[in-house]
Amino acid sequence: MVEVLKGIRVVEQGTFITGPCAAMLLADLGADVIKIESPEGGDPYRTFKDGHYSAHFQAYNHAKRSLCLDLKKAEDRTLFHGLVSSADVYIQNFRPGVAGRIGAGWDDLSAVNPKLVYCSISGFGPDGPYSRRPSYDSVTQALSGFLSVAIDPANPRLLGPALADAITGLYAALGILGALVERGRTGVGRLLEISMLEAMMHFAIEPFAGYFALGEVPTGMDRPRLAQAMILTCGDGKHVAVHMSSLEKFWDALVAGIGGQALTQDPRFATRLARIDHYPQLVAALNAIFATRPRAEWVALLSDTDLPFAPVNSIADTAADPQVEHLKMLVPVARRIEGASRLVRSPFAYGGARDDAVVAAPLLGQHSAGIRAALVENPGTWPG
Repeated sequence: MVEVLKGIRVVEQGTFITGPCAAMLLADLGADVIKIESPEGGDPYRTFKDGHYSAHFQAYNHAKRSLCLDLKKAEDRTLFHGLVSSADVYIQNFRPGVAGRIGAGWDDLSAVNPKLVYCSISGFGPDGPYSRRPSYDSVTQALSGFLSVAIDPANPRLLGPALADAITGLYAALGILGALVERGRTGVGRLLEISMLEAMMHFAIEPFAGYFALGEVPTGMDRPRLAQAMILTCGDGKHVAVHMSSLEKFWDALVAGIGGQALTQDPRFATRLARIDHYPQLVAALNAIFATRPRAEWVALLSDTDLPFAPVNSIADTAADPQVEHLKMLVPVARRIEGASRLVRSPFAYGGARDDAVVAAPLLGQHSAGIRAALVENPGTWPG
């Protein structure tokens, strides 16, 4: 691991994805993250599928230490405040008001540590008509407008990955890094508040710009149509994605690669603007051609062109992809007790150096005894 954040100490009191994702990203960069969990079951994401160490939990909690504390107890709250007093960052994703009730609000912790960067993640913001509502990934995708521009309106469906959760975690980590840079100048901490709604609206900034610039309400088909991007079905039922963008050379490459010169004689496809106007007809014409060969043959043919394309891989396909193998994206899990033996490494390369392992996510309370003993023996000192 290239530890660009070595020496940065993070206390995370998150559940499910947003808070844990933000802390995980900091851990991937070398920060020391202690995850505070309730002794009564810990992070609910541990049991998202089965057992008490779900793959979902492992994904967002690797390279952390787990400390069980019950902040309703005075002794544990004292230990918690002692831990925070030597931390650089605190992250929570409670509903508004909860942190204050357990002695973990901004006022509580900034009094303990004026240099603390405090990150509060919520669903809809700290106040306002929706602030007390529960929010999960699908709810935010829908409310933010993102879902409307990411799906086919004729076949609406929720998107499988927890995009809103993970994207909010990414924005939170970015905001934390900015606050740490500022603290390097001022020596003073900062309250950072970010909601899933705000993060997803910013992530969808392009369609919002289109709406306010053109007065048109974007739909889920606008981007594929304008970008000339499409998913095509091959003769064996497998799929290929192509993206021709606005450059004529990519259309020429597609035509050459598939032997589709007849398409250029069709006035509906003669120019980019014509192809945009006749997008459904173009997809149908290309599907008719792609149906004549299995995907492997199309991949081989298109690999000799300059066309941006890729097979629509399953996760298993991607795990065995030559470029993925070349980049060594899947690395061993170090200090593993159970669970996944390999995980996706951090995407960052510093000076050409990349992570060659991922430290396993902790079992519930795995590090409690050592951390508690260190906090009692040396109050106000970060437990190494």
